[in-house]
Amino acid sequence: MLVGPPRERDGGRPATVGGVRVVVVGASGNVGTSVLRALVREPAVTSVVGVARRVPRPDGSSTVTFPHSEAEWVRVDLTDTADVVVRGLDRALAGADAVVHLAWAVQPSHDQGYLRRVNVDGSRAVIDAVVRNRVAHLVVASSVGTYSAGPADGHRVDETWPTQGVPTSSYSVHKAAVERLLDSLESAHPGVVVTRLRPALMFQHDAGSEIAGLFLGGPATLALRAAGRTPGKVVGGLIRGWNSVGGPPPGPEDDGARFPFLPFPAGVRVQALHTDDAGEAFRAAIVGRHPGAFNLAPDDVLTAQDMADLLAGGRLVEVSRGALRAALAAAWRVRLAAIDEGWFDLGTSIPMLDASRARSVLRWAPTRTTSQAVLEVVDAIVDRARTSTPPLNPSSRGK
Repeated sequence: MLVGPPRERDGGRPATVGGVRVVVVGASGNVGTSVLRALVREPAVTSVVGVARRVPRPDGSSTVTFPHSEAEWVRVDLTDTADVVVRGLDRALAGADAVVHLAWAVQPSHDQGYLRRVNVDGSRAVIDAVVRNRVAHLVVASSVGTYSAGPADGHRVDETWPTQGVPTSSYSVHKAAVERLLDSLESAHPGVVVTRLRPALMFQHDAGSEIAGLFLGGPATLALRAAGRTPGKVVGGLIRGWNSVGGPPPGPEDDGARFPFLPFPAGVRVQALHTDDAGEAFRAAIVGRHPGAFNLAPDDVLTAQDMADLLAGGRLVEVSRGALRAALAAAWRVRLAAIDEGWFDLGTSIPMLDASRARSVLRWAPTRTTSQAVLEVVDAIVDRARTSTPPLNPSSRGK
């Protein structure tokens, strides 16, 4: 479909014949791209509208490729004036059978007012538009970050775990606030089907440059890329040589390691989901119109040593949590790090997820493991991976 306004029929509502019309708010980013990919391949979905602050355009400012080329696009900036946001959302949601809300801001991390306007006030605007336009189904990207700190024994939690967030993380506080907005929606409008998908960390190759910019920042990204290329390989070879007993040192890439060693906080575990698997969960929730909350995560969980085995040939350097938190806080305050210590608190306290409900109700199962998702995003960051939409293409930012 060409970029432009939704097709109109008599009465000013978009025409949807014999199928489901889905509006995806925040369709051009990491998760949105995978949700579009799943939706445009679903026969029951006959019309997809993408809503974004910076829409893909065929005028040279952003080359439109699959799946973005298959959606109609409406530009809405959720931080605009209230009347402009209302008009834009009403235009996009007219005739919708389902709305997927993905729009979320992580940067600029030093402007908490802006983040709240996008994340909480923007979510409220989308919810109000769903009610105003009588949309039957709202699917919201919640997060593992909405949960309170995980259990002391480390067992996986289901969807009944408290969703009060981690108080020192603004991301987590905002996710928990949106959950309360959804509680209010369900109470006031029981006819609206509300689905909350709570995924683990989400990665894909095309989002490598975006993820680096959002969560690492320039200095850390440069250091990671250097470690993953020739300088890091040379250091890795030297370390392996020093550790060898007799004979010549092994070659710099003999063990397939991405990095010479891996500094990692002690006791932290990682659970990560490929965004294409997340997209399939969104598709299943929409087609089946399934209400309620669903955790989304693969089965495997990586310890610090697992991460080192995966990325650095087993060479783990355990780092004190307190020292790493203090270093991140200092680096963020002088703008050398992209995120603050609240993200560290979140990453070191979130629970591991039990996704049994998604497997049984949505009949969903991830096709890739945590290990595969982590390897893909690390390689993508080193390789400067990007795709055709403004959020996923650094060269188009600001256009």
